[in-house]
Amino acid sequence: MDVTAVAESPLAVAADTLVVNLFERGSPPSGATGAVDRALGGAISELMASGDARGRAGEITVLYPRGAIAASRVLIVGLGPANVFCSEAVRRASAIAARRARELGARRVASLAHGAGINEMPLGDAAQATVEGARLGLYRYQADDGLDGFSLVDEDADRLEALRDGIRWGEAVAEGTRLARDLIQHPANVATPEHLADVARGLAADHGFEVTIGDRAWAEREHMGAFLAVARAAGHEPRFIVLEHDPSKGTEPPLVLIGKGITFDSGGLSIKGRQGLAGMKHDMAGAAAVLGVMRTVGRLRSPRRIVALVPATENVIDAFGYRPSDLVRAADGTTIEIISTDAEGRLILADALVFAARFEPRAVVDLATLTGAIDVALGPHAAGLFANDDSLASALLASAERTAERLWRMPLWHEYLGALESEVADLKNSSGKPSGGSCVAAAFLERFARFPWAHLDIAGVRATEATDGYQVKGPTGFGVRLLADLITRR
Repeated sequence: MDVTAVAESPLAVAADTLVVNLFERGSPPSGATGAVDRALGGAISELMASGDARGRAGEITVLYPRGAIAASRVLIVGLGPANVFCSEAVRRASAIAARRARELGARRVASLAHGAGINEMPLGDAAQATVEGARLGLYRYQADDGLDGFSLVDEDADRLEALRDGIRWGEAVAEGTRLARDLIQHPANVATPEHLADVARGLAADHGFEVTIGDRAWAEREHMGAFLAVARAAGHEPRFIVLEHDPSKGTEPPLVLIGKGITFDSGGLSIKGRQGLAGMKHDMAGAAAVLGVMRTVGRLRSPRRIVALVPATENVIDAFGYRPSDLVRAADGTTIEIISTDAEGRLILADALVFAARFEPRAVVDLATLTGAIDVALGPHAAGLFANDDSLASALLASAERTAERLWRMPLWHEYLGALESEVADLKNSSGKPSGGSCVAAAFLERFARFPWAHLDIAGVRATEATDGYQVKGPTGFGVRLLADLITRR
């Protein structure tokens, strides 16, 4: 879908559908919506007076101009109350309007940059949120958006540059999120570790990243005993992916992003129940998000140095697979007693955290569908945030607020690490008990973090069961927008 900025009156723009907006309980239509209302003989005002168009969030009203303006139809989308209006309201409204236009058979849609008028949201921010919402709301797995073109319309040519900048950001963030959604949605025999490696190679070729793809022998040379223990039974060979975007030429300490890349999780010998297996292709959602944000970083040509690490493997079963009671050794020499082979994500992340230290990072953030316990604690409304650095935690929480990819900070008290004491190793990989599961897992990871570090447990937010706003039923791509904002702001 071609996304453009157009310096033209909304009354004259050639499109199948023109999208305008209303605030809930707002004053009479003004700005571009007011101009359309006047051209239609007060039709929008009449709808407001009758209560048929109230401006409520998510409300859509369709008008047919019959030649009064150039567009074939007008969609009036509700923005909700003006006093709580924000970028999230723009994203949601834009997604709902774009999907409705597609349902009506539109091929070319023109839209206002919602919120840039009477609400005085900065034009670039409004444009970015409008494009993000439309591109994500129109997402369909392995299918195009269904529209040929989407344009943002403003009759003031002096505002085109700001519109285009917002479009560039919105497109970049949406494309990264869409990549993540695609990867998570792929069947596990498609999104194999080697497929993730191919995606990383493609990103490197497109954006000039440095790329290293480590195979099993490479991981052995790196002494990644924890990663290799999980990979021991894998039918699809493991890959350890390193992508680096470094415009600083090594002069800036990087932000390192780590994504858990378990491409299918059977639980190993600690096998999951039948119902739990169905969604286990999603266990690489952290890896998908990290690759997605690298696409966004590349498209935006970010000036910041970013390193992405993706330890990728299956966790399946064969005669050579690792067992409960085994002892494995991580890359830093830490010995780990295996209590559960279904606590595999923390093992591959441990070796990735050790590997991250060689970059002397300014901070490290890992994303992982690590525990069902975080879903029990927070539901599908937020990811769990664990951090050993208050400044990093605050920056992530601020990005979460701006992007509506919510985080809730969880404790990392020393008692949680105490639950992992072992008689035969430096620590266990699980307490073997259900209580405090997400906190115990985070405490295990903290043992390997020798730098400012944050862990995002995204198990509860990796997918949604119903389409709502710009979230389409299926994988969400959670983390791409959040991390893109963090990279931009910190």
